Amino acid sequence: MMRITVFLFMILICVFIKAQDSFSAYFTDKQLRIDFALSGNDRYQAAALLQLREEPIWGGPHKNLIDPFDFGGYALKVYSKKNGTLLYARGFNTLFEEWRATAQAQKETQAWINSVVTPFPKDTVEIILLARNKATNLFDTLLIMDIDPLSIFIDRGKLNDCEMESIQSKGKPQEKVDLVFLAEGYTAAEKDKFINDAKRFTDSLFVVPPFNKRKDDFNVSAVFIRSEERGTDFSGKGIFKNTALNTGFYTFGTERYLTTGDMKSIRDAVWNIPCDAIFILVNSDVYGGGGMYNFYAVGTADNRQTIHVFVHEFGHSFAGLADEYFYDDDLSDFYNLNVEPWEANITTLVDFDKKWKNILPATTPIPTPARPPYSGHPGVFEGGGYLSRGIYRPSDHCMMRDFAPFCPVCSKVILNMIDFLTDRQVVGNDTFAQ
Repeated sequence: MMRITVFLFMILICVFIKAQDSFSAYFTDKQLRIDFALSGNDRYQAAALLQLREEPIWGGPHKNLIDPFDFGGYALKVYSKKNGTLLYARGFNTLFEEWRATAQAQKETQAWINSVVTPFPKDTVEIILLARNKATNLFDTLLIMDIDPLSIFIDRGKLNDCEMESIQSKGKPQEKVDLVFLAEGYTAAEKDKFINDAKRFTDSLFVVPPFNKRKDDFNVSAVFIRSEERGTDFSGKGIFKNTALNTGFYTFGTERYLTTGDMKSIRDAVWNIPCDAIFILVNSDVYGGGGMYNFYAVGTADNRQTIHVFVHEFGHSFAGLADEYFYDDDLSDFYNLNVEPWEANITTLVDFDKKWKNILPATTPIPTPARPPYSGHPGVFEGGGYLSRGIYRPSDHCMMRDFAPFCPVCSKVILNMIDFLTDRQVVGNDTFAQ
């Protein structure tokens, strides 16, 4: 037994060294930022490069460079041009993807600015941008391009430094989750309020399971960006404010949906700050928020339910968790019921073996009635992803439905994401036993 243990330990050491060598062989500690436009409507979409930037800090993992989760409506892949090796891959969502499911997209064609980052390559790489096909749940190629790190077309200029205050620092950026709060709708006189709000949100996050177990795995910073006016836009009420990140309620006509399409301003604010996750803190007391996987989350600072909204939206942006609430009218067509959703916490039962089936007792009926003795335990409860029929969730109540504590499935996904971003070994999302 001792020999086996030592052998396995040596294997892990070799894997660690090889991963570290792979990073240093192909990348520097700088960051390549790729700004691009997504354009189209409900029938098609296209992508076009807008700008490349060299930025001074890569704060992400050095070993975990290939995303194991297959999350997101889009994906970025980086290949070595010399030998074709996949060097980096990460999934993400965009607001444009959601817009394509609206009635407006049936009548208009629009273009939205987006941004992704990768470690800065030492040699020429091939960048591939992919979009998930709703009909098949597989990825289609949107854009392929070669990037020479010595190219004169890469912007290497210095941007304005934002005022940054560290809320907690627990270690090297590549070994921690680097959470950044961005100020929105705070005037020059309200900097102290923003810092105090960010500290309050930080304290609140780390009393919520499973984040409470992993506080020391996070570096947290607050980046102050001055807005000319306090608050945010309410376009449905004709209210527009001059703010740093151009947030607003009434996204897609939904009163409480708070977002921004201004990814350039967001990325400009963190250009020289290690950043794995972004939460935009809006100086308002109105209920609402939004969150997209590996993109950003946003919420207001002063509503009485503000902390619950923060944790819920962070579940979207940080861990790619789906909404588990639903409506009785079944008007949403955001999910194709003929394929298995990529989100780990909902299922159409098309391929349930890849979800949380392994944690259910053999006596649990599928679907599971939302009544005793099944309610309060993991199951397969109908309703989720905005639909009351055809999509199922793992718990009757959860943070992703009604602000209850995260269920075991969502908790495991969060812990897996923390492990990934802190360069630990990641156990598959289909293994939920704690």
